[in-house]
Amino acid sequence: MDGAEKRLAGFTALLAEAHRRLGLEFGFRLWNGARVPADWPADALTIAIADEGAVAGLVRSPRLTTLANLWAARRIDIVNGALFDLAARRPKARSRELRKSLLTPAALRVALSFLLTPRGGPWPLEGVAQDRESDGSQAENKKNIAYHYDVSNAFYRLWLDDDMVYTCAYFHDWSDSLDAAQANKLDMVCRKLRLEAGETMLDIGSGWGSLACHAARHYGVNVVGVTLSERQIEFARDKAARLGLSGQVSFQLIDYARLEGDARFDKISSVGMFEAIGAAHFDTYFSTVRRLLKPGGLYLHHAITRPGKGLTIKPAKKRPEFAALTRYIFPGGELDYLWRTLADLEAHGFEVRDVEGWREHYQRTCRMWHDRLLARYDEACGEVGEATTRVWLAYLAACSLVFERNACGVFQTLVCKRARGASGLPPTRADLYR
Repeated sequence: MDGAEKRLAGFTALLAEAHRRLGLEFGFRLWNGARVPADWPADALTIAIADEGAVAGLVRSPRLTTLANLWAARRIDIVNGALFDLAARRPKARSRELRKSLLTPAALRVALSFLLTPRGGPWPLEGVAQDRESDGSQAENKKNIAYHYDVSNAFYRLWLDDDMVYTCAYFHDWSDSLDAAQANKLDMVCRKLRLEAGETMLDIGSGWGSLACHAARHYGVNVVGVTLSERQIEFARDKAARLGLSGQVSFQLIDYARLEGDARFDKISSVGMFEAIGAAHFDTYFSTVRRLLKPGGLYLHHAITRPGKGLTIKPAKKRPEFAALTRYIFPGGELDYLWRTLADLEAHGFEVRDVEGWREHYQRTCRMWHDRLLARYDEACGEVGEATTRVWLAYLAACSLVFERNACGVFQTLVCKRARGASGLPPTRADLYR
């Protein structure tokens, strides 16, 4: 038996023992075609390992970044299921207990046998630079936004709704289609802002123009949308022209902070854009919104948040999962705490009028996005390549699971620019649900 055969035999025995001791509900398929356990059904949920170099890579660097590269290269894959199926069948033991049960003399011998084995390739994500905190400049912000949003309009069109809305949908019923739920969301934003014909509205982070066009078309307002994505703004301008809204809606390729003037807008919306700001620039952001909003004007702030753990901010190293997210998907991204968002809004002269949690809505939205992308897998690979497609599938699945497990939240916060006297808002929320 040569060295490769010995490594394979040792690894097979180790997986079989781990499967037995941990009671795993999924099996393995190795690069020689063997299944572990040997009698694992061919049509059951299985993790496929394409080559021994994948194992060697994990032995040398047992990190999430290694796993991400192997997943992107399809050197590790899921057969007869998807990431959600694997997550539902993860071992029930705690991480510490898992490590203790796996760190046996036999496991160490197997690991040593792979230590000098070539890790092979490809490693498609190794060239992606580590994420760093944005310096807040327009150039840096534009670079980060382009990395995420300029992937390909055709790619996004494969799995977004017909209106190309890339933010949390709003389900009146959990059986709603994605198109219906996104239409619900656009209208709810407009209703919360109590838009009236002839008003001026700013949409910060206007995406492919869905909200701006909806507000102009159905509520008669004049909208300025701003984005730093060149592909998005081309699409949005074409859309406004196609709908005959060019006289009401304009889109500018500009950083929000560079917008000039004071008290220019009656209403301002920011839906799913705040996550790209970075904590070091929150003051600039809220100061800009206040400067641009008319006295008594309404601002709707829609953003993902992380759970609060006390009323102090302690510098902390990013968790590996979030570090991978910002490196491979969303550079410069950072999540705020809800309590800090509210405190910042009040400190910058806003009166908080309403806060609504949409966590379950985003869990369902991300799941639907994932499933739609998976259904168009071959087309997506043809558009952006298999590695990018697989990274996005993992990203969307992870997001859905994060919100399902209440590890992150999504909140819509409505505020008005503080002024003396009545706010002018209705006495109840009944108008939102007419």
